[in-house]
Amino acid sequence: MVDFVDRWSTTSTLTPKVRTSWRSILAKAGRWLSEQHPDITEPAQWTRQTSADWIAAIDRMSVGDYVQRHDGLLKRVGEPLSARTKAGYITATRTFFRDLQEWEWIPRRFDPLRALATPRSIAGLLGPDPRIIADDVWAKLLWAGLNIEPADLPANASGLCYPMELIRAITLTWLFAGLRSDEIVRLRVGCVRWEHNSVPITADSMHVLAEDAVCLLDIPTHKTGTAFTKPVDALIGQAIEAWQAVRPDQPKLRDRKTGEQVDLLFATRARRVATAYINDTIIPALRGRAGVPAADVRGRITSHRARATIASQLYNAKEPMTLFELQAWLGHRSPEATRHYAKISPTVLTKAYRDAGYFERNMRAIEVLVDRDAVTSGAAASGAPWQYFDLGHGYCTYTFFEQCPHRMACARCDFYTPKTSTQGQLLEAKENLQRMAASIPLTDEEQAAIDDGQLALDRLLTRLADVATPTGLTPRRIGATTGATLLPIIDVTTSQRRRRGDARTTSG
Repeated sequence: MVDFVDRWSTTSTLTPKVRTSWRSILAKAGRWLSEQHPDITEPAQWTRQTSADWIAAIDRMSVGDYVQRHDGLLKRVGEPLSARTKAGYITATRTFFRDLQEWEWIPRRFDPLRALATPRSIAGLLGPDPRIIADDVWAKLLWAGLNIEPADLPANASGLCYPMELIRAITLTWLFAGLRSDEIVRLRVGCVRWEHNSVPITADSMHVLAEDAVCLLDIPTHKTGTAFTKPVDALIGQAIEAWQAVRPDQPKLRDRKTGEQVDLLFATRARRVATAYINDTIIPALRGRAGVPAADVRGRITSHRARATIASQLYNAKEPMTLFELQAWLGHRSPEATRHYAKISPTVLTKAYRDAGYFERNMRAIEVLVDRDAVTSGAAASGAPWQYFDLGHGYCTYTFFEQCPHRMACARCDFYTPKTSTQGQLLEAKENLQRMAASIPLTDEEQAAIDDGQLALDRLLTRLADVATPTGLTPRRIGATTGATLLPIIDVTTSQRRRRGDARTTSG
């Protein structure tokens, strides 16, 4: 088994980092085989049943199982593997057997794509989840990056590990460019260009760098695509040019992604800046200066979270980028990848929810008049009307008005009092009235009668023609007309809220 793994690692065209990682996974599979299936000593003996057993073992595996050393695992030993780790184990094994069969190193006894497919229970837990940094925390980190000083950084006996110009350039690039840490450390000398009104600004030109000059940053071949150019803030261009002005001559170094010999921008003393430098040095220094904790509710603050935060802010800006514009700016191959970064912020979502008026659409306020004379004199206890629901054209005295099916299309039963009647006029002239507002939920048909007008109300009246009113009679028997004018309903407006406040004051 070991010989095949070594031979596969030597032959595979995957990147060295992936080959190294997957080789360790295949080594775990070999240790599992020696324990559970000692009779299987080479890949040609692997079957569908062995694949099923291996996937089941991965699903129940814990951190530290089938490893030779526990260094660096610390307190994580014994914890269940994450869904992403499980999927990585299965993918590595599937690719290994697929390659061995395609290269005709072993006979085809099973289909790796089916026998070693990721189970739905694991695949369902996967998916990109960019962790955005909260706006207040991000603002503090931006302030710290713009004001970073040598005292904020760790130093040895000879001083800082890198020149301050390099540190400022790499810090501002991380804070404003929305790049992956690997892309930042692989930027090349001369990656910054300037334009004004679509005209390039060169060192030999007589143009003065205007305030509205555009800074263009050339990004090398990256994780998901080829090299491209994106506009960035002028601060980045100025910081990079300040570093290039003092950068000592360096030998060309190999680009780990493309294999080319290039002039890396962030290199000094013939050594490139490590990819982990941002996570291990820059971010802790900014956190210390800004007073920001190492982690928030979404986890540890890492270099990639800046990319997600910047993308989210560009998508939720006052004049936001479109999805395709954001895709081009981030350098994604497809808009599907960008969609995971283009998340609507809670603030924008809250405004949209309020503007939609969901609660106000389903709850309407109707004015209610309470006859205090009838209550205090005891007439209400004897059955006299004391509560009047204002329907616009008249009043309804039915106590359980909210439960009446005819509440928005009054059938004019005995509980109904027209405003044009003598009783209605006397009620309006009454001084000792308490005005209140009651919110009632509306059905879709009732809402349509309010929103759409006469036709919707006529349909509602026709449907309720044989539905009994609170008096027991139907509108058809009462003699209600088949059509009626639209009954105005008082919406929850500013004036209505003011009336409601007056009513609370009176009742108090």
